[in-house]
Amino acid sequence: MYAYLKGMVAWKTADRIVVEVSGVGYNVYVSPGRIYEFPECGEEVKVYTYTSVREDAINLYGFITLDELELFKLLISVSGIGPKGGLAMLSVMSADDIRYAIMTGDAKLLAKAPGVGKKTAERVIIDLKDKINAQDFEASITESVPGMALKEDPKARDAADALIALGYSAREAEHAVEQALKELGAQSGEDAAHSDQILKLALKYF
Repeated sequence: MYAYLKGMVAWKTADRIVVEVSGVGYNVYVSPGRIYEFPECGEEVKVYTYTSVREDAINLYGFITLDELELFKLLISVSGIGPKGGLAMLSVMSADDIRYAIMTGDAKLLAKAPGVGKKTAERVIIDLKDKINAQDFEASITESVPGMALKEDPKARDAADALIALGYSAREAEHAVEQALKELGAQSGEDAAHSDQILKLALKYF
């Protein structure tokens, strides 16, 4: 029904945002583990959406990237995985983490998502393994997998660990540190950054 919504974030909760478009507020369910990626209230947002139509409800599910939306649609095509299950998987794993688990047959990793048991995870692998393009996945690994920059930079890893010690989740910490690294890289004349510099900048993204 809707390819995407572009408007203002009216408010956010743990698992949904309300996007106001031309005076109309659209209730959009999102992955709880990725809520931090959406702009704050009063800011503009573009949300890629999937419309779920059932006899008793019509719900919108939103994603910050088109890639996540496309993977979500693949996941819910598997018997036993509904929209809530698809969101749960994307909440605890990145899109590329899920693809990697499917390609390598790692049912244990997929089963980490709430409500996804071992049998369902195995069914996801069987149904989707031939639908994941290995070449495209490998080409994107070094560019888009969260945490890749942290593995290559001990100081960035130290900053992420410090954020985790402060109570932030691993996903939140890695995202904030990677944003900080991008900001540092954009500053002219900036060489190797210290962990405290990275940490200070990363805190801006919470």
